[in-house]
Amino acid sequence: MLNSNVIVSALKQNIAHVVVGKDDVVELLLIALLCEGHVLIEDVPGVGKTTLCSALARSLSCSFKRIQFTPDITPSDITGFTMPSLNGGEMQYRPGAIMSQIVLADEINRTSPKTQSALLEVMEERQVTVDGVTYPLARPFMVLATQNPVDFVGTYPLPEAQMDRFFMRISIGYPSVEDEMDILARYCGASSPMQNIGAVCSSEDVLAMQHQVKTVYASPEVRAYIAGICAATRNTPYLTLGASTRAAIALIHAAQANALLCGRDYIIPEDVQHMAQSVLCHRFVLASDARMRGYTAHQVLAELMAGVRIPVRLK
Repeated sequence: MLNSNVIVSALKQNIAHVVVGKDDVVELLLIALLCEGHVLIEDVPGVGKTTLCSALARSLSCSFKRIQFTPDITPSDITGFTMPSLNGGEMQYRPGAIMSQIVLADEINRTSPKTQSALLEVMEERQVTVDGVTYPLARPFMVLATQNPVDFVGTYPLPEAQMDRFFMRISIGYPSVEDEMDILARYCGASSPMQNIGAVCSSEDVLAMQHQVKTVYASPEVRAYIAGICAATRNTPYLTLGASTRAAIALIHAAQANALLCGRDYIIPEDVQHMAQSVLCHRFVLASDARMRGYTAHQVLAELMAGVRIPVRLK
């Protein structure tokens, strides 16, 4: 039987060669991978967003492409296009940059809304449609997008529909002084640490782990707990947009993956609590009153979860 913990541990150790002191962030990224989810990495420049994505891609024996989003990128650059063949004149499909298993959408908020919307079908349906013909993507498939939250010049904020398709949003943050000293020691040599990273996990392993996550048991009490949390976000004056049903599904999948990595084949409330912030908060839209009071989405969710009854008996 496949041991997911062994593979995840190997992935963590491999990524740790270049991403130092961010084990919690790496674990969230791997949980999203096990749940077939996409991740938005939002942080200031220079903290390792692109490095983290590249390290994950190098650790998997999956095809990888990086798309540097700029204002002149068009939807056809993403999804591909059809053109007449040189010999027969028949229309042929030319794949776009999205036709890969791991896709890094670097600085996704620097491209136009029209190009951003080209990712909607890809992220939800795992397919692209060009000139009425649908082309499925290879599995596993994951979009890793990065954006800078402090630079607003020349950017286009992601719409709510796009944000809802990201399984989770994570931030890396600055390293501690000790970790930064370790980073400097690794990068002051003749070779880059990234050159020492090779694949430690195959596509088949990822697919098997994704299937294993779905076998983790979710009791009716846990399902009611998740539904209660999501319902609370839709009935508070502090949010004009709460958690969608897609968000509730994402939360239960994240809880399943967290339980699996903890060595359990069933979810407990702590799994839900551990994953709720990363999975739900980026989908919220704060009401003006909440913004005036200085609330953040994380604070609102924490207060709402405190009012939802935690199940004590799991059947």
